[in-house]
Amino acid sequence: MDDVPFFDVQLPYELAVNIFQYLSRSDLGRCAQVSKTWKVISEDEVLWYRLCQQEGHLLQSSIADYSCWKLIFQECRAKEHMLKTNWKKRKGAVSELEHVPDAVLCDVHSHDGVVIAGYTSGDVRVWDTRTWDYTAPFLESEYEEDEPGMQPYVSFVKINCALAVAAYEDGILNIWDLRTGKFPAHRFEHDARIQALALSREDATVATASAFDVTMLYPNDEGYWHIGAEFEVQKLVDYLEIVPDTGRYPVAIATAGDLVYLLKADDAARTLHYVYGQPVTCLDVSAKQVAFGVKSLGWVYEGNKILVCSLEAERCISKLGNALGDFTCVNLRDSPPSLMVSGNMDRRVRIHDLRTDKIALSLSAHQLGVASVQMDEWKIVSGGEEGLVTVWDYRMNQKLWEVHSRHPVRHLAFNSHSLITANVPYERVVRHADLDSSTTHRRHRGLIHAYEFAVDRLAFQSTLPVFRSPFATMGGYDYDLTPTLPYDTVGAGRK
Repeated sequence: MDDVPFFDVQLPYELAVNIFQYLSRSDLGRCAQVSKTWKVISEDEVLWYRLCQQEGHLLQSSIADYSCWKLIFQECRAKEHMLKTNWKKRKGAVSELEHVPDAVLCDVHSHDGVVIAGYTSGDVRVWDTRTWDYTAPFLESEYEEDEPGMQPYVSFVKINCALAVAAYEDGILNIWDLRTGKFPAHRFEHDARIQALALSREDATVATASAFDVTMLYPNDEGYWHIGAEFEVQKLVDYLEIVPDTGRYPVAIATAGDLVYLLKADDAARTLHYVYGQPVTCLDVSAKQVAFGVKSLGWVYEGNKILVCSLEAERCISKLGNALGDFTCVNLRDSPPSLMVSGNMDRRVRIHDLRTDKIALSLSAHQLGVASVQMDEWKIVSGGEEGLVTVWDYRMNQKLWEVHSRHPVRHLAFNSHSLITANVPYERVVRHADLDSSTTHRRHRGLIHAYEFAVDRLAFQSTLPVFRSPFATMGGYDYDLTPTLPYDTVGAGRK
């Protein structure tokens, strides 16, 4: 007991740090109270930098970027706690992204807070909600019509960190490089209408399905776009997704009726799944798996299911659910490990446990079918056909809050501090148009909302939603809306 402690004299400092790296943040705090030597070791920058990386904070930073990583770790934890509290208590700000006059919203997509929207007028707009930029630029299409308003409808839009893509009703595909300008970097013409469009989240790979052909486009080493691969399928494609992190050769998954195809750029098309008379109703992919809903029909009714297939083994590994309604949406890529969330026409949101092939939780979330859904480590956000957006804490099996608008929620995407929702109408024609009523037009044309839960000034003062329009922001005004009322009722008094 009278000897000098082993760590203080005999053990080299580098080996002590190597041992301490296996401790949690609470254990490091306890070790800091043992002695001065242990305090120096437990507050080493390498240890706290690794803790930041392990918990997902500042992943793009190096250890030399900050001088005190323990303080940085504490600030990140405090911010994470604040964001979670704001989500639960509905504190923050919400913006309605400005619509295009005399046009109906056709499709919406977002990536990391950047939103792209296509309209019946042929216009394509992009907003950067990270900077509250309301002056959304139009992406030019370079159509040659002399008369305005003659451009075809926008069928699909996609966006990632560098590219924006739009497909039109006449089979035209425009690709913009967001870093170089608002004019298309590439224009591709299909002979028929484009049924499905996919864009890789990580790189510059675009996949389109037109007639019975699936085409993959990506730039070569010189930066020129070209057709990297073409595949012929037996039926019209319904859903199309690009598999992330596939290396040199891109891989896509396409569903056509009751067929599911595995499309590798360096190989021929292969059938991943096929059961006659059981069409696919939804699709999502991750780096190693693909999940799709299957509608059960025929003499032997087995119930509607979600099938999960391994991309490496190219076979089905799980059959999940047994619902009466059709599965309308599934989110595999963003879900926590071993979990997956799905939405169904029976108005329920389900969490599937991929380890046991059982339903971990089933929530009655909507009045009509579920149109879109996403989950993370503690919450679920779902959008319904009736226009309702619902936020759940699934660990507590508790609904946190909800907001309502007129049209189905066709797009939904969130991260730790923001939420993007899009209410896209079924019809692309405004009925009972009244040129003197801009409010009536806005309700019928579709809506895009951007929620921000990290707004410092409003985070502890206001309850969502606080309406922030470009005109209200310049004038310094905020309008408080009641989130549980239908948007038609609330918006009628706000011009």
